[in-house]
Amino acid sequence: MSAIILEGAPVAKLVIDGLSEKIRKYTASGKRKPALAVLLIGNDPASEVYVKTKIRACTEVGIESHLKRFGSNVDKFKIIAELEALNEDDTIDGILVQLPLPVQIPSEEILRNIAPDKDVDGLHLYNLALLFAGRPGFQPCTPKGIMALLAHYHIPISGKHAVVIGRSNLVGKPVAALLLQQNATVTICHSKTNNLPALCKEADILVVAAGQKQLVDKSWVKPGACIIDVGIHRQNNSEGKAQLVGDVLFDEVKSIAGYITPVPGGVGKMTVAMLMANTILAYEQHLGVCRGEEP
Repeated sequence: MSAIILEGAPVAKLVIDGLSEKIRKYTASGKRKPALAVLLIGNDPASEVYVKTKIRACTEVGIESHLKRFGSNVDKFKIIAELEALNEDDTIDGILVQLPLPVQIPSEEILRNIAPDKDVDGLHLYNLALLFAGRPGFQPCTPKGIMALLAHYHIPISGKHAVVIGRSNLVGKPVAALLLQQNATVTICHSKTNNLPALCKEADILVVAAGQKQLVDKSWVKPGACIIDVGIHRQNNSEGKAQLVGDVLFDEVKSIAGYITPVPGGVGKMTVAMLMANTILAYEQHLGVCRGEEP
């Protein structure tokens, strides 16, 4: 048996194409383009790559992007002042602060200063509360992308046992809440979990957001299970060339799993597409054409 590969790229393209068509209709009727402000603080190489990818997606969809750069030694109050200005700017629909931040900048405090109706990353406490209450709002992009991927490939969720490795507000907790809303029975695991491999082997759906390179091998996987690999790590292959790998030993696990996401080309593509979807949702709310429902 070899797993069906859950490719994110074609699903993300469907989302992007649909959003692009929406924007064309809005602008043809005389409405302004949507706009996303991105704050990049410091010079983390990975963050530079991620921001370029997001800005490129904005261009593809038809969203205006405004990149605000700050040095790694910037004072937090300068960032907060910039956020306050963007919150008041009626031409800006979404605000994204690229994480991680330099060590002297408190992430939680910065995120609290983004207006909830412009929080397209879905990380403000208000939006997280809506998520856990099962109410419409901005959902964190990676969990939202995972759910869209599962829906596209018709992966059954209701009544299934889902195991999530990771308990961050960015991925682990939100995706667990979304799976629970789809009537899965959810187990959240983390670094203090006893018998982690045995728990994972009970999963019909295994979401791996551990942040540990190639942690999960085939001994952790129930035959036929659906494996969602959120991890992304850079390493050199046997020829000394750089390659990206996930939290799962892909080549080994695909021989036993029923479905598996690749790295790269899986969840990451969906994350960016969902950022675009959240930005359009914010734009539609600001235009008054929706009341918080999905676009």
